[in-house]
Amino acid sequence: MANATTAYGLRPIGMVGSGPNSTGVTEYEIASNNTNAIFQYSICVPLAAGVIDQAGATSGGTTQALGVLMGVQYHDSVQKKPVWLNYWPGSGSVSVDTNYPVKAFVADNPNQLFKVASDASLTDRATALTAVFANASLGTSARTGSTDTGVASGALSVSSIATTATLPLRIVGIMDDEANSDYTAAGIPLVVRLNAHFNAGTRRFDSQTTADSTGI
Repeated sequence: MANATTAYGLRPIGMVGSGPNSTGVTEYEIASNNTNAIFQYSICVPLAAGVIDQAGATSGGTTQALGVLMGVQYHDSVQKKPVWLNYWPGSGSVSVDTNYPVKAFVADNPNQLFKVASDASLTDRATALTAVFANASLGTSARTGSTDTGVASGALSVSSIATTATLPLRIVGIMDDEANSDYTAAGIPLVVRLNAHFNAGTRRFDSQTTADSTGI
């Protein structure tokens, strides 16, 4: 039987050490002329200009993740009022009053744990368990999402699972979820943390696919 949910980006679920998940976020800014769509539950990186963007194409382990986008707020130049959205549609899709900052709210605790769906079969639980403590990427789904819901459609790339240190995600567990327990299908919920965090240490990761911004 296929799993109920199969791709939803990185959803915060708790902290390392069973700490409570406060859904705590930090406010940053997005450039008002940023044309990239940044979906809720997708990885963000800090830029030298003091703003954030989607994780871009890099090589050689040159990117540090700031966290995962939870939502944005900007002033609409037509409606003359603030607007709250769960994602940034890109400057070409909204009317922004540039007299005000575009605020981004990011889950940026380096100890944050996330739930992410597998993008393919893991065969069975015993096989899936061998992926715990390995690293992985979101593959080509890293920056995809729905413009209807604003939610990311990223999923953990099963084919990328390896010990490679520059992969952006560290797998730390498997969630018990009766509705998503078919290991022969995509959608097994895995517990991960960001492998290279801007707020913790100097390790860096390689991003996936093409994007405009590569981070600091």
